[in-house]
Amino acid sequence: MNEVYHIPAMLQQTVNGLNIQPNGTYVDVTFGGGGHSRAILERLGTDGRLFSMDQDIDAYHNECTQAHRQLADDSRWQFVHGNFRYLGNFMDYYGVQQIDGLLADLGVSFHHFDSPERGFSFRFPAPLDMRMNQNGGRTAADILNTYDEENLARVLYIYGELKQSRMLARKIITARQKASIFRTEELVAILGDDKKILTLVFQALRIEVNDELGALREMLLTAKTLLRKGGRISVLTYHSLEDRIVKNFLRSGNIEGNIEKDFYGNILTPFRVIEKGLSADEEEIIRNPRARSAKLRIAEKL
Repeated sequence: MNEVYHIPAMLQQTVNGLNIQPNGTYVDVTFGGGGHSRAILERLGTDGRLFSMDQDIDAYHNECTQAHRQLADDSRWQFVHGNFRYLGNFMDYYGVQQIDGLLADLGVSFHHFDSPERGFSFRFPAPLDMRMNQNGGRTAADILNTYDEENLARVLYIYGELKQSRMLARKIITARQKASIFRTEELVAILGDDKKILTLVFQALRIEVNDELGALREMLLTAKTLLRKGGRISVLTYHSLEDRIVKNFLRSGNIEGNIEKDFYGNILTPFRVIEKGLSADEEEIIRNPRARSAKLRIAEKL
């Protein structure tokens, strides 16, 4: 296959940010095409360990990455098929009490956007699926055909940041009264061909289908507990909603971003922020245009 599963943005900066200890234990909670995991393994010693998570089994079996072939025979590596919101449960299962670093690339893989049958993109006629884990759960079509106008507008406003969310929701409700909406081209016909609006609508539906922000919050809280003193967390974000959560969490140690101070006015936080939002340089963006929206945030556990 010639398909590129995923090109990670700022690969070296993201992995360098982990300050990898050769015999440490690390978790890549977004295996994707395996690029970050391979870079981490290259820096581990004989007693190092790496756990690579992905809720989409395609990340392991898709031969365009061949990551499973390169890594499967390495005794230091373990693939974990699951949503990173269950990070704590999986680490308990493998007997891991603490880790030295965690990497999360929150971008949607090229594979998902470029595989028509997955329904992540309005560029292709396809079923409105958008599930990262295809073993179950509601699809984008389920949401479009069952949510009432208020809830549909809420999804579009909060996750798509669309000011015209109520108007768009009304269009969808009116259209589905005539016929249910099952395919991407049907949704495009209802909403029109404004690519900016379509991009944000599809983003909103994807986030709702996969509860991406809820999973992110749970993973970050677990990471705070798992990281040992001096351990690093390195996170790539791609839109303002997830970036705001990561930024506030690494600055304050809590999801709400509430800053607590001691008697002397010093900020009480479990992290030392090392990178506040690094962007890809122009050379990388030319090679990988999707890196343009990426931001890298890194922090160390105190």
